Amino acid sequence: MKVYLVRHGEAVSDGEDPARPLSKDGDAQIRDLADMLARHFRLLPGHIFHSPRLRASQTASLIWQALPMAPGPEETDGLGPMDDPAVWAQRLEIMDMDTMLVGHLPFMSRLASLLLLNDSGRDVLDFKPGTVACLEKTGEWRVKWMISPQSLKLGGDHP
Repeated sequence: MKVYLVRHGEAVSDGEDPARPLSKDGDAQIRDLADMLARHFRLLPGHIFHSPRLRASQTASLIWQALPMAPGPEETDGLGPMDDPAVWAQRLEIMDMDTMLVGHLPFMSRLASLLLLNDSGRDVLDFKPGTVACLEKTGEWRVKWMISPQSLKLGGDHP
């Protein structure tokens, strides 16, 4: 089973809009990322879950639009910035379908660290806005690949 951990795209500042939707650049970055996920990785998650915050919902929707065979994104609890990553670690233990989780920092980093090192306090993956990390469970969780908007730029490192 794979889990795709996605940090929402770049958002506008709180002063600009308290709802903090995706910025123009963030929207473009996620569209490029979604295209890459669809064309090159041929992702087909069985679930796409996102936090209730607007920027996560927008990110999940843009990715879903590029993955025509994937189920629609679902808002769920437990993916907020300060939520306990152990809740989703337990949920993932009983899931049998590839799953995409769209959320925030520090949650995404803490969940990755918990799955990979059994220690949510260690910061092992760098989740810049719009980053996707694919973790695969084959006995234990391992990083299969990781991609960010920066790696999509010409000359960037690709997985």
